[in-house]
Amino acid sequence: MTIRSLLAPVAAPTPAEGQAGKYGTVLPVRMQIIPSEGIAARIQAAVPPGAQLTVTCLPRQGVGPTIRTAIELAYLGFEVVPHLAARSIESREQLAGVVRNCHDAGITEVFAVGGDTGEPAGPYDSSLPLLEDLAEVSGGTIRAGVAGYPEGRPGHSELHMLDALLEKQHLAASVVTQLCLSAPRIQWYAQTLRREGVRLPVWAGVPGAVPRAQLIRAALKIGVGPSLTLLNRRGPLGRRLLQDGRYSSEAIVAELQRGEAVEGIHLYTFNNLAGPAN
Repeated sequence: MTIRSLLAPVAAPTPAEGQAGKYGTVLPVRMQIIPSEGIAARIQAAVPPGAQLTVTCLPRQGVGPTIRTAIELAYLGFEVVPHLAARSIESREQLAGVVRNCHDAGITEVFAVGGDTGEPAGPYDSSLPLLEDLAEVSGGTIRAGVAGYPEGRPGHSELHMLDALLEKQHLAASVVTQLCLSAPRIQWYAQTLRREGVRLPVWAGVPGAVPRAQLIRAALKIGVGPSLTLLNRRGPLGRRLLQDGRYSSEAIVAELQRGEAVEGIHLYTFNNLAGPAN
């Protein structure tokens, strides 16, 4: 399974909002990339035109590189969703400028997170006030995804995170899960959200073709828990997840496509674009 073959289904019809993927259908795929020098040219060479991309926002860089990369990719013909980290936005005026830039580039959706910086750079200390201002500034013309955590989040209780989703779901269009290596855990999480009253479609966050060592470092940094042990298992399951020292998402994507819990696949690439994406 290559990057191109995995992203090919994006041209297929997407299930209606609020509905999960049905057995036998091919889930749409979004590929997350990191803004960096030359990334647009690399994307253009490795990814089919019209593919759905998301552009992350790194704490040390702020939203500037994210928006510039997103706009460049949008003008190249890709469907782009830039990430907005609330704690990295300096002012409501800066947010209004981001909205104008998105409108000019034909970008109609963003992904809103709280962010990992220490002190907020401006008035937003979490994604909720950012979502409120985004809705007002954009006049409701820009949709926003929000984050979900199938394996919890350090320093936050599961009840707190559920309450936060319930509080802001009227301002959101979807939930994108934190990186997770277990299809059953993702499916359980999506079903739990439904049971507790969160009606947003859920996109499953899984890694692409990432070297094992790099994936473990990233997983430890963001607090991925139980599913990380899968990478260290011996036997058939461990061998199925790792191919030549690289994580293989083929099995988890296939399992998610057989279920009815998620709307699509959010592929964390860590800018590993060459070679197999399986």
